[in-house]
Amino acid sequence: MNTAVPDPVLRELGRTEGGPATLGLLARAQDTRRLVLLRAVLDAAAAAPASVCPPPLLDRLRADWALLEAAEFADRAAVRTVLFHPLAGPWAQRLLGGLTGHRPAGPGLLDDLAHLTALAASAAIRAGEPCTVRLRPRGGLASLPTLGAVRAGPGPVEVTHAGGEVTIRPAEAPPLTVRAQPDTTLTSADPRWLPVLVLPGALPGAHPVLLDDVDPYGTEGDGLPAHGLSATTPVDDPARKAWAQSWSGVEPLLRIGGGHRLAEAAVLLRCVVPLGTPPGSGDEGTAHCSGTRREAFGAVLSSKPATSLYFAATLVHELQHTKLAALADLVPLHHEDAAPRHFAPWRPDPRPFDGLLHGTYSHLALADYWQRYALHARRVTHRDLAWAEHGRCREQVGAALPVLAGSTGLTREGRAVVNEMISVYHRLDDSPPPPGHLARAQAYVSTAKVIWQQRNGLPRP
Repeated sequence: MNTAVPDPVLRELGRTEGGPATLGLLARAQDTRRLVLLRAVLDAAAAAPASVCPPPLLDRLRADWALLEAAEFADRAAVRTVLFHPLAGPWAQRLLGGLTGHRPAGPGLLDDLAHLTALAASAAIRAGEPCTVRLRPRGGLASLPTLGAVRAGPGPVEVTHAGGEVTIRPAEAPPLTVRAQPDTTLTSADPRWLPVLVLPGALPGAHPVLLDDVDPYGTEGDGLPAHGLSATTPVDDPARKAWAQSWSGVEPLLRIGGGHRLAEAAVLLRCVVPLGTPPGSGDEGTAHCSGTRREAFGAVLSSKPATSLYFAATLVHELQHTKLAALADLVPLHHEDAAPRHFAPWRPDPRPFDGLLHGTYSHLALADYWQRYALHARRVTHRDLAWAEHGRCREQVGAALPVLAGSTGLTREGRAVVNEMISVYHRLDDSPPPPGHLARAQAYVSTAKVIWQQRNGLPRP
């Protein structure tokens, strides 16, 4: 998609900002892309040879699509909640690839085709539309996306919805009943039912945020350990309370960073995928990892932050990736190649230009956030923490910006974004960190350069 983006929007995003109108533009564009992707899946299934999508599976897919249409007729908004769920993006991308890959249907493609049944059932339940479907369990769970999952064996699970009551019949196990609540959550006294935790919106009237630990597409197929990320981790009752408590303190902390930080969370954030501690960290108290998936617009993947402050900072960091990726889906920002050759102070490995752009953008937002927090903090310990974080991020951005600024591959839109980033970086000098923090940050980045060069055997940048 190549859509004209107004210059004021480019400049606003280049400053790592974005009010409701600008963020709404990005969100609507992504929702449109999702609908186009779903239509492409339907068309690809119809065009696929029988060896890829056998007639019984195609018939089932069409039945699922008909259920989605019936549910949308009953309650369009309820169905869009399911179809625009961030984790439906990785599923649709993977299914489309399987249907167009000209390879005979294997277990992975069968799972992906079966997941449409689960999406259609969830949409019908949310819309109050009666239905009876059979789900295919994966990893001991049969998922109803955005709602929850039931523990089940390998056999099919029958799900019947009528009158706000859902009856689930796992193969070779007693049935259980799940009831829809006014807030659209599903509850059951049966411990086999695992509901998705619903966190309140970041602002009054904003859509709720799902803490989704049961969707099979949370981290699947992403090669996350290579990026320092762990897999989705189940959230038990104590962990649910800890997540909810941490989330409850995020709003006032984001507000310190400015109205645009709250707007980002209110408009863009749709779900959090809880991760375990980073691979090999061995420290469950302080180790932390987070990330985003380009095809999962609105999702932030994160291990449980130690405090609400770090939860807020994680959102500031990750939602910049969400914004920049959504903008790049509308207009190309550069024509640089994908060769990993650039030094990024926050990574030990060489980065491609696009990765450097994303990392610099997110760290610039963090430098701005931590500076605002430091200037706002009353306690010395809080100020010291914030200035240390600000100084490190500021110096990291300063080391990377010259590469971005000197690129001849930036498009007009990309140049507008980078120019605004440079302006924000220089504006940070209006309130510099205390000398000690600045010196330590400079030493940190200087040392990172030396280690990077030694590790990668590349000319020192």
